[in-house]
Amino acid sequence: MSIALAPQLPAPRSRTAGRLSHTVENVTQSRIRAILTVVALTALMWVLEIFDLITGNALDTFGIRPRTFDDVYTIFTAPFLHYGFDHLIANSVPMLVLGSLVAFSGIGRFAGASLIIILVSGIGVWFTSPPGSITLGASGLIFGYFGFLVLRGIIERKTIDIVIMICVVLFYGAMIWGALPGQEGISWQAHLFGFIGGLLSAYLLPRRDQPRPFPATTPGPYAY
Repeated sequence: MSIALAPQLPAPRSRTAGRLSHTVENVTQSRIRAILTVVALTALMWVLEIFDLITGNALDTFGIRPRTFDDVYTIFTAPFLHYGFDHLIANSVPMLVLGSLVAFSGIGRFAGASLIIILVSGIGVWFTSPPGSITLGASGLIFGYFGFLVLRGIIERKTIDIVIMICVVLFYGAMIWGALPGQEGISWQAHLFGFIGGLLSAYLLPRRDQPRPFPATTPGPYAY
């Protein structure tokens, strides 16, 4: 008497679980790229400041000089230069934290937001700073990232964006006072127009796509 054994079938695997795992992996890689991008940008600032020290502050001349058309290009160089290491150290941590949070929404949006902030902050400084001044530093970018994160939470109304907005306001909300005139030697113009640039970039840049539902599939022997 012969007995026919049924062939063993492979263990069932959920298609939805596979897609979810792939999505989580992509999000994780995107977050890592975002952090590395901001770290690299901050590292560039340190390299430039070391070079500035070696060359006897030669790079300080690339700051924004108000209402001088020959040096208008310094709008794009000033945010990456600083007046010494104390200035750079004060900007490094908020640059890393707020910059990474902005970059989490996508490298493209981070680049677009950074460009808008640099333009608005730089043009504002160029028009309104006192004559003879030279403005350097990443604080315009930092105030811009702060404004971007606050308004993005309101516009997009996603849980993660709202949580980020609340945390940013709790930990960095007091910095908004730096956008008001008062402290000598501090460019409140860069802070104010950087913040405005951040709000503008959050409003102008396209919202992230809503997650699309998984396509319907016909149940198979290994799908459940």
